[in-house]
Amino acid sequence: MKAFPILAALLVALPAFAADDLVKAQEVIADPSLPAAQRDAEMQAARRYATFWHTGDERFARAALAADFTDRTLPPGRAQGVSGPLAASRFVRTAIPDLQADLLQLIVAGDRVTVHYRFHGHFTGRWADKRGEGQAIDFIATDIYRVADGKIADNWHIEDNLTLMQQLGLVAR
Repeated sequence: MKAFPILAALLVALPAFAADDLVKAQEVIADPSLPAAQRDAEMQAARRYATFWHTGDERFARAALAADFTDRTLPPGRAQGVSGPLAASRFVRTAIPDLQADLLQLIVAGDRVTVHYRFHGHFTGRWADKRGEGQAIDFIATDIYRVADGKIADNWHIEDNLTLMQQLGLVAR
């Protein structure tokens, strides 16, 4: 009977997210030839990761990303693997604590999911040596995920960093 408390502790530790806990895409385009289970698993992984970017709650990233997750467009200085996006989110949220990511589009085709985000918030924290004064932040990003076994295994991404840097006041407009 010692196994029951261990099993109960494991069940409590597992992230259980209801579909209502996840952000919803404003537009979804999915290949109708995909098996429903594959399509749903890929959309679930993408929505979990989108919810991480929307809320900063690392449980969603850990649930969405494969243990051997690879960032295929790794920015200089960012760690490879799951720890990379976790650190990136923490860093950005020190500058923009109310950061949110709206999931504008979600496109599912084969083992790929493409997502298009709109990030927004206010620069009230610090970015390097610059202190925010409440400036509005509003920029876009697009990611392409390869999903395997219901988890994001690879990510190719591009962000409108020029707009972000201009809004932060780090680059002239």
